[in-house]
Amino acid sequence: MSWVEKIGAALSHQPRNRDELLDILKAACEQGVVDDDVLAMMEGAVEVSETQVRDAMIPRSQMVVVSIDSPLDEFLPGIVESGHSRFPVIGEDKDEVVGILLAKDLLPHLASGSEEFDLLSTIRPPVVIPESKRLNVLLRDFRVSRNHMAIVIDEYGGVSGLITIEDVLEEIVGEIDDEYDEEEEVLIQPLGDDRFMVQALTPIEDLNEKFGSNLSDDDYDTVGGLLLAEFGRVPEFDETVTLADRFEFRVIKADNRRIIALEMNVLS
Repeated sequence: MSWVEKIGAALSHQPRNRDELLDILKAACEQGVVDDDVLAMMEGAVEVSETQVRDAMIPRSQMVVVSIDSPLDEFLPGIVESGHSRFPVIGEDKDEVVGILLAKDLLPHLASGSEEFDLLSTIRPPVVIPESKRLNVLLRDFRVSRNHMAIVIDEYGGVSGLITIEDVLEEIVGEIDDEYDEEEEVLIQPLGDDRFMVQALTPIEDLNEKFGSNLSDDDYDTVGGLLLAEFGRVPEFDETVTLADRFEFRVIKADNRRIIALEMNVLS
């Protein structure tokens, strides 16, 4: 029997809820019906079904946007530099998303060399979803509608971020891979005297508590969000910035959308 058939046999007693399903899967592993790797993969898949958009979205502070009033020659360099393929187009602020600009939709205009460009007629309608939407449901919707980006709103109707199909797939793969990791990730790890590796998702509150500092968390929750505001853009590898004349941060890991990890020197 294949492992799929073995699982089917193990599930002949139909589970009534998620916890009972996990118990049956674990029992199947103990009985040798499936091995540890298959169990971990399936536990990860079950976990994904409970993961919400808010857990995987790109936060509002990291959104690369285009203003509806901006001329092409003003926003085109930013599009090229970002490396993204889709961009929210906003009105007065990020709470007013009027459409989505696909980079490929600029090609006909650039190829023709025409000086006239109407951004409003080029953008596509935005897809708006709540933070609470489940990732597996969103992935299905993306595949059916062939949309690859959605604007995420909070309970008050404000824009809290965006999410793409790539983010969903990355989160799903990450959830499954995480089942193989037994150790919890350390957000602040000492590297030497007054040197630390800091994950960008470290809450500012935690950093303040550990080092007795008072960095503001009024506008941003994480160290990465605070530094993005300080840089004014997504920084590149090895770029540095100093906060409060006490903490020098050097980017040691980042992609084209976000900071991932930093080296922090505590200045005397």
